Amino acid sequence: MATETLPLAPPLIERQGPIGWMRRNLFATPFDVALTLLVLVVLVMVVPPLFRWGVLNASLTATNREQCPVNGACWALIPSRFHQYLFGLYPVAEYWRIFTAGMLLIAGCIPLMVPAMPRKPLYGVGFAFIFPFVAGWLLAGGGPLQPTVDSNLWGGLLLTLIISLVGIVASFPIGIVLALGRRSTMPVVRALCVSFIELVRGVPLVTVLFMASVMLPLFFPPGWTIDKVSRALIGVALFSGAYMAEVIRGGLQAIGKGQFEAADAMGLGYWQKMRLVILPQALRLVIPGIVNSFISLFKDTSLVFIMGLYDLLNISRLIVTGQEWLGHDVESYIFAGFGFWTFCFAMSRFSQRLERKLHTGHKH
Repeated sequence: MATETLPLAPPLIERQGPIGWMRRNLFATPFDVALTLLVLVVLVMVVPPLFRWGVLNASLTATNREQCPVNGACWALIPSRFHQYLFGLYPVAEYWRIFTAGMLLIAGCIPLMVPAMPRKPLYGVGFAFIFPFVAGWLLAGGGPLQPTVDSNLWGGLLLTLIISLVGIVASFPIGIVLALGRRSTMPVVRALCVSFIELVRGVPLVTVLFMASVMLPLFFPPGWTIDKVSRALIGVALFSGAYMAEVIRGGLQAIGKGQFEAADAMGLGYWQKMRLVILPQALRLVIPGIVNSFISLFKDTSLVFIMGLYDLLNISRLIVTGQEWLGHDVESYIFAGFGFWTFCFAMSRFSQRLERKLHTGHKH
């Protein structure tokens, strides 16, 4: 009787390497074969014409639409109006304000990246509260030494980032307060929070922005006014806060009852229990939902056109309405779309990295 163990045979060639990968992922079943062939046919029909239009026949040196090729893309409009894509109609002589605000933002965020920094949450809250006022004073100006720049001239990527960053920072605490209020045992607080959340979530953002543009000034005393950008910031923050509240409420409901009982047994008060025990766990669970809301908010900033503001998408449309680049809408919109995709993809990757760091997947 044989007692020797034969060595393992090497894997079959068709199960390893590129051929094996294609067998497993592209041609495993008849349906996979048909779907793969359909995708290949579509790619053959779409990719070559796009490549000829966007690369082979494209122009990078034209100075106006008269010099652009007939059957190719005219990418020269991007560098020609690049400053407007970034800053809209903001005066070129005042660009130093934007750069100064950007440097202050970077400098203020560096301490938040230091793991051993003491009292980091307190610093983060203080920075998030103070920096918007400093940046707003820099960008808007005012006073004898700093001329005023009308907020109607703000635009491009600058306006998109301002609205999205302020909306993200403001909607997070608003969402936490509304989520806790909706789960409150006090009927009045719960009714107010539920009413606000359902009212805001029941209308589109365009309606909220329109109301912020038309109705909000009516609540101010006579003689008071508020610029369009501030109205947009208020509308976006309240709208996003209502959606954020539902995301956070889902995380609160996912926490087991034992966590609440354990916190009560330790003698913690309501706010101590929420701050130290419940909210840290709930927020970890809903990181994907929170980032998804942030990405949606970033894309929804294009709706500020209803208020006469020109974000990245709308400044792209404005650029190609002039005689110099009339008719090259596709190139302009592709560039704007690539800008939106870049920031949304970065937020998505950051979310995945944060989930791995905090082990929110509950892997066993």
